[in-house]
Amino acid sequence: MKLSRTLAFLFLLLAVYWSYKSLLPSYKGDLDASPTTFSTDRALIHVKNLSKEPHAVGFPGHANVRSYIISELKKLGLEATLQEGYTAGDWANLSKATNILARIKGSGNGKALLLLSHYDSSPHSSLGASDAGSGVATILEGIRVFLAKNKTPKNDIIILISDAEELGLNGADLFVNNHPWAKEVGLVLNFEARGSGGPSYMLIETNQGNGTLIKEFTAANPEYPVANSLAYSIYKMLPNDTDLTVFREDGDIEGFNFAFIDDHYDYHTVLDSYERLDKNTLAHQGSYLMPLLGHFSDVALSNLKTSEDYIYFNLPYFRLVSYPFGWIWPMFFIALIAFVVLFILGLKRQKLSAKGIFQGFLPLLFSLIINGLIGYFGWTVIKWWYPGFQDMLHGFTYNGHLYIMSFAMLSLAICFWFYHKFRKISLPDLLIGPAFIWLLICALVSVYLQGASFFIVPLFGLLVALMVSINQEEPNPYLLAFLALPAIFIYAPFIKMFPVGLGLKMMVAATVFTTLLFLLVLPFFGQSKSRNRLAYLSLFLFFVFSVASHVKSEFNEKRPKPSSLLYVYDADNDSAVWATYDNQLIGWNNQFLNDKAEISKSEGFKTLASKYGSGFTYTAKAPKKDIAIPWIDTVKDTVVGNNRTIELCVTPKRNVNRLDIYANPVQFNTAVVNKVALSENFLKRRGKKLLTHYISNNDYTELELSFPKDSVLELTFYESSNDLLSNPNFTVPKRPETSIPMPFVLNDAIMVTKTLRFE
Repeated sequence: MKLSRTLAFLFLLLAVYWSYKSLLPSYKGDLDASPTTFSTDRALIHVKNLSKEPHAVGFPGHANVRSYIISELKKLGLEATLQEGYTAGDWANLSKATNILARIKGSGNGKALLLLSHYDSSPHSSLGASDAGSGVATILEGIRVFLAKNKTPKNDIIILISDAEELGLNGADLFVNNHPWAKEVGLVLNFEARGSGGPSYMLIETNQGNGTLIKEFTAANPEYPVANSLAYSIYKMLPNDTDLTVFREDGDIEGFNFAFIDDHYDYHTVLDSYERLDKNTLAHQGSYLMPLLGHFSDVALSNLKTSEDYIYFNLPYFRLVSYPFGWIWPMFFIALIAFVVLFILGLKRQKLSAKGIFQGFLPLLFSLIINGLIGYFGWTVIKWWYPGFQDMLHGFTYNGHLYIMSFAMLSLAICFWFYHKFRKISLPDLLIGPAFIWLLICALVSVYLQGASFFIVPLFGLLVALMVSINQEEPNPYLLAFLALPAIFIYAPFIKMFPVGLGLKMMVAATVFTTLLFLLVLPFFGQSKSRNRLAYLSLFLFFVFSVASHVKSEFNEKRPKPSSLLYVYDADNDSAVWATYDNQLIGWNNQFLNDKAEISKSEGFKTLASKYGSGFTYTAKAPKKDIAIPWIDTVKDTVVGNNRTIELCVTPKRNVNRLDIYANPVQFNTAVVNKVALSENFLKRRGKKLLTHYISNNDYTELELSFPKDSVLELTFYESSNDLLSNPNFTVPKRPETSIPMPFVLNDAIMVTKTLRFE
């Protein structure tokens, strides 16, 4: 029996490994693959050419990337067309987007299939290899393969390589609301990235039910589907959108997102490079595109809407498992009835006792509470111990995977230790608590988070194990290990997914999911006589991974620290400061902020907020430089009835990349910038920000504002250029190899501020 338990334990470890390994294809060199086969190596050539330099809107590399994509489409025999125009999106981020379009004519006259990715990178330093050069490369290689098969599709296939996604989904907005092809689109396949590796998750965008989309996705039969309805439920709650969101909200067009999120520390940085893109991940994107392109190019796309929703999740071998929302409560009540029957049966056969059940709840509650607290405060402690991590704004460090492993091992050690302390409790008594807790969880998600209702599936395995333990003195360890497989395959990836995707602040998800998974595997561990040794083994592994994470905590050339520096000239006060968003300075920017008497926490100082709410942390006086102030011309100032209308034209006198305009709390009737009206919804919820113009070709900004005549309007202009390190007026040295420009904030910039008041 001891040998059987050991072998069964090794089987469980193999299942945990396979729960991760089965998510991704394994990359193999395939440059010489058949022309009718998707080649990861051929796609990588595109990625390399697309990521040679930063190519945000308005930067020199932007036009170079656009020209490359157009030339590649022409090589495929497709006619590329451009769509250009100003849009401001839902966040008042104005830019002139230039979309790239091509079309493959189908034999039918139904709705078209649209392949979507974006070609702009995030300002100002990102190379955009993964986000979203990988998506563009996947589409270019996929279309090449499709055309090589010389098959005429039933549906037209539209290729849209959108622009200005990083600035506010502007290219998608321009297409959906202004291009005639948009009305012909029936389905969108969008390829995205929020990191540089890991599995690509499928997320559905729909205004109605997802039932038909799930059925058709399953019929297309991609080999490595990674998807679950919980992930999309969480995705809908987060303030993260993709181009596909515009199609759903403005065009009522369904679609699929395919996005990978691992190695999150590369996201929007200069590290988003060709060399760091995981080749397995790119192969995964191709494994989605080819079967879906073949399937949806021939399926009637006008029949995808439905009111029916499906629960779905992926399992090894079974691929995507799905069932209707209508099954949620029947499945729950089956589990509830099974639990009650087993409870009564256990009491009747004297396999359960009130005292044993009560005591069985104690290690469960102790483990959940302690592990929950450890996970909840874990990121706070890590940042306190390593203050430089505060400057990794997305919250996932280079050694983040080691932290996840160490916290998971600590959680297991605590679980094993508590259950060892209560080892005299019988296995049936021990299992009542986990079964009850999981029933409670399933009831709650069935009401409040229905996308997570597949949590009931592993619970059935636990209930069967409870039945076996009631009827057998020494259950077969292989059977108990087998009954734990659904729990391992479903939940083990979650331990990594949440802190990777949402940052280490969500370490609590890793520790809690580790604990909950342990409870589902408890039928196997509950009969083990080695829980104490397993606790020490887990604790030892915790120390191993903790030491490894500490060794890799220092910043160096391979793990550079994000840093920032700006020169800010206040034209109103004729004064200048150096400024930074860094919480922990490095030698490179500290040389400009090294007078301790002048360094101050910059509360109230004119600053631009970032995606993560960061403001300037330190400022220090700087010498005044000859920086040209923008020309702000009042073109019109009239009062008609109860409303006042002001029209301004802001013209740069130097090469700039960005203009931000903030306003005091005035309720605007209308606001129009470069003939684009800002949405009423934005004007109602705008806070201080009025607009951001990401400038191309040093263009002007024309602003027309209408507001109540009795209001006093105050506008603050922030004009910025990302040329601090190259501007001849400054002698800022090159950033050291151990540091990179901090993403998500204005950086390496010269900023001029000016305030105007209209009384």
